[in-house]
Amino acid sequence: MKISNETKVGVLTAIAITFLILGFNFLKGKTLLKTGNYLHAKYPNTKGIMISNPVYINGFQVGAVADIENADERLSSIIVSIKLKGNYSIPNNSVAVIKENPLGPPSIEIRLGNEKQFFASGDTIATVENPGLLAGVMDKLSPVTAQLQVTIHTLDSVLKNINTIFDPSTKNSLQQVISNVNKTTASLVISSASLQKMLNEQTGSIAASMQNINKFTSNLSNNNDKISQTLNNISKASENFAKTDIGGSVTQLKTAITQLNDVVGKINSNEGTLGKLINDKSLYNNLNNTIRSANILVDDLRVHPKRYVNISVFGKKDKTGPLVTPLVDSAKAN
Repeated sequence: MKISNETKVGVLTAIAITFLILGFNFLKGKTLLKTGNYLHAKYPNTKGIMISNPVYINGFQVGAVADIENADERLSSIIVSIKLKGNYSIPNNSVAVIKENPLGPPSIEIRLGNEKQFFASGDTIATVENPGLLAGVMDKLSPVTAQLQVTIHTLDSVLKNINTIFDPSTKNSLQQVISNVNKTTASLVISSASLQKMLNEQTGSIAASMQNINKFTSNLSNNNDKISQTLNNISKASENFAKTDIGGSVTQLKTAITQLNDVVGKINSNEGTLGKLINDKSLYNNLNNTIRSANILVDDLRVHPKRYVNISVFGKKDKTGPLVTPLVDSAKAN
């Protein structure tokens, strides 16, 4: 049986088209023969996932998206089929998360669980929503935006109040305040000039004071030996003073004072000769009379010696009476 050239061309064309379709689907990650390990994930929003987008576990690509189809006519959920490149042990409590990439196509990340049982080919893996980078940033910016709106509203109210406060009289008052500030600034300039003059190294009072201080410290340095010797003497004197028996001296002084008080008490109480001599008026009077009688006797002996001693053989006896009062001392009379 002879095959025509047209038949051969048609068969070759059909084989070429078949290989072309198979190769195109292979490059897209699809295959007409459902062979290998598959996992299915159901998402309410695929976020732009397309066939052949990569699937990662811990940053390592374990497969790709093989097929995307709607679960129902209302598109309430979309089923994504994941073809794994090998027979991986994925715990059955793992989840599949769609990760958006602002600079490239999205991908699917499988976050491993901790169960001891693993998915089999054809099982459905649980899914969770990933807010994504921009969504997280927007969630954080939303409270800030609301607060910023409140702040702007408050600032607007403050500006209105300021415009209300700044009437012509208030503006004039502010001008006066600014004028006073200028005057104060001029006074500060004058004060700073005076302070600079005071701080002058040659003629300033502070410089003179510093010179006096230097002289004083120089004198202290020159007399350092004398000051040290004086301090040593003071230290020795204080040491000797500390060694003295101050307590014993005070005790003896108290004893002497007590004894003196006893003597004074006895004198005041008419006890003893000295006490009676001081306090007894009769003794004083008797003593005074005795002294007066002794003075009279001495005067009488001096005036009439013959009455008491007769040493003359031919003289006559003095018959005048005795003195009854002392003679007046001529020296005291003059």
